[in-house]
Amino acid sequence: MSTPEPTPSARKTELLEAAYAYALEHGLADLSLRPVAAAIGSSPRVLMFLFGNKDGLVKALLARARSDELAMIEPLNGAATGLPEATRHVWTWLAAEDHRPLLRLWAEAYARSLVEPDGPWAGFAESTVNDWLAVLAACQPESEQTTEHGLVRRTLALATLRGALLDLLATGDVERVTTAVELQAGILGSSAEL
Repeated sequence: MSTPEPTPSARKTELLEAAYAYALEHGLADLSLRPVAAAIGSSPRVLMFLFGNKDGLVKALLARARSDELAMIEPLNGAATGLPEATRHVWTWLAAEDHRPLLRLWAEAYARSLVEPDGPWAGFAESTVNDWLAVLAACQPESEQTTEHGLVRRTLALATLRGALLDLLATGDVERVTTAVELQAGILGSSAEL
């Protein structure tokens, strides 16, 4: 049985939130304790005391981003019935301009997790895939959730959303990418019986 982590101190929570705001604006690629500490009104020594080292801070920031993402998509649970509607609903959330900083951070962390599978990024990409597949499964009819066909259909929905998101982050072309997502959602609807 694992020991639960102690509740973080108010100062640790405060600095994590400030560092998270910094990461949303600047990303994680060149994250260094000294500039982060200066930007958030702390010191590298305090950050090291609270998070262990830079990797510890990055892990905490990734956990914070994942928590934010899951909290934002929580309303989808039960709100959409079927993968086509869920795909459209999730896309509306992903395409919203105010979610771009979080989604750029997600894309960066996802890519780093693939090319640097050890360290603070370890397992991030796989965890987010599993998170999203679970959200999409909850939108499928019960008779489909546990079938191989159901898994394939939600994998297709997720692949569509992830690819569209990367395209949107690269180009900013909401209209074109949304049209493509709408087309794929329609195909998902017509493939339900296959």
